[in-house]
Amino acid sequence: MGSTRRSFSEEYKREAVGFVLAGGRSVAEVARNIGVHEMTLGRWVKKAKDSEEPAAPGDGPLGESERLELIRLREQAKNDKAAIAELQMQVEFAKKVATWFAKGKQ
Repeated sequence: MGSTRRSFSEEYKREAVGFVLAGGRSVAEVARNIGVHEMTLGRWVKKAKDSEEPAAPGDGPLGESERLELIRLREQAKNDKAAIAELQMQVEFAKKVATWFAKGKQ
């Protein structure tokens, strides 16, 4: 006895994958609804995700210039946080001094 293997058109596969990816439904749910084995649909979804190009320039792996820019921005953020902390400390000190002088005038 020979096994019968169903074949599906690329359009059918795309639509099924679209139900999962764009429809926000689970692979198992879509597979049950369309009568395809869950693992088969899972392979189609994985293949579609793997073949997609990054949606935005920042979605792919970082290039050398991007990596250097990221390092620079992180360093700058760290310096900015330190400067903000210093300014907040100065504001608190100024408030205490102003309160002390205000008490002296009364």
